[in-house]
Amino acid sequence: MLEQLIQYDKELFLFLNNLGTARWDGFWLFMTNKWSSIPLYVFLAFLTYKAFGLKRLLLTLVAIAVLILVTDQLANFFKYGVQRLRPCHDPELNGLMRLVKSSCGGKFGYFSAHAANSFAVAIFFTTLLRTNYKYLGAFLMVWASVVAYSRIYIGVHFPLDVLTGMIIGTFLGGLFLQLFLKAVAKYDR
Repeated sequence: MLEQLIQYDKELFLFLNNLGTARWDGFWLFMTNKWSSIPLYVFLAFLTYKAFGLKRLLLTLVAIAVLILVTDQLANFFKYGVQRLRPCHDPELNGLMRLVKSSCGGKFGYFSAHAANSFAVAIFFTTLLRTNYKYLGAFLMVWASVVAYSRIYIGVHFPLDVLTGMIIGTFLGGLFLQLFLKAVAKYDR
């Protein structure tokens, strides 16, 4: 059953990855680049400052830094524990897929840290700022989904890698927000 699931995952990857065209490659390379999200992070910091002030902003920045650190380390733990080859390192897919990046990245890819981090940040800020900024959550979920899909488009993750990253990121984003709110409540007393 697991082998059949992996085969379906490879077939879905090939379908989605081969939908890409050279015309869109630049956009997806931009979306997958970790530095392209910095303006969004600065904007989220500004909104947090505007909603809660400097003290809460500084605490939020620490929480987000720890959240991303934990998400990255968990992804590395799984990548080296599961040792699932990235599509671009899978000899079965050689010549069948589009590798849009100039390099493939590490040998293993389960699960996508990009997907996990983008969803963790999106869930954290969606919930933190929902009473102050009504439509921010929808924007952040679209952004996180685009970042997650970019990993399939450029050829470095299978759909299950991305889906797992989305689920783990959603869980960790919610967990860290709850821990953050408890810590802030104690700190504000």
